[in-house]
Amino acid sequence: MKITTIKEEIRRQMAAIAPHDAQEQDHITDALDWIANSPNIFRIAKPDKPPKHLVSYFVAIDPLHRSLLLGDHIKAQLWLPSGGHVELNENPRDTVVREALEELNLKAQFLHGNDMPFFITITQTVGLTPGHTDVSLWYLLRGDIHAPLHFDRSEFNDMSWFTFNEVLESHPSILDPHMQRFTTKLIAKLDASRHA
Repeated sequence: MKITTIKEEIRRQMAAIAPHDAQEQDHITDALDWIANSPNIFRIAKPDKPPKHLVSYFVAIDPLHRSLLLGDHIKAQLWLPSGGHVELNENPRDTVVREALEELNLKAQFLHGNDMPFFITITQTVGLTPGHTDVSLWYLLRGDIHAPLHFDRSEFNDMSWFTFNEVLESHPSILDPHMQRFTTKLIAKLDASRHA
């Protein structure tokens, strides 16, 4: 794909996200402006070239057990969903498929067959590689709390299932700064689907 074509596709994915709150609406607006005006949205050199770049997060969800999978990320020093930087001219959903295999040895199955991003965040990085900005598209994958856990030990110290309530009751300082907002949006989506 040409860069303009893939940028248009990514912009379409961003614009289709239904914001959960005012902060997410601000992040959508910021991201759409950024993608329209930035010559490069992809990271081309580690850790921060350009200083604002695109990331795909994917959250493995077990709806039956109302749980999600998080990893104790070595560099960020926080409990985060799995994910990775979107490579040059890569569709972010393809990043999810690639990174799910690399990080979790998991064949990606999008929750309810929906391969569009569910959530968007713009975050200043912390931990061992602080100071650059990740524009993150969050995708939902189907997970199973009873499946064996395999994970990339060069990326994560540990990997664990958290119930939705455990995420909401955790001290925010140990999590991605948007994790609790994400979980609130996820609960609302799953509850609405169940009652539809």
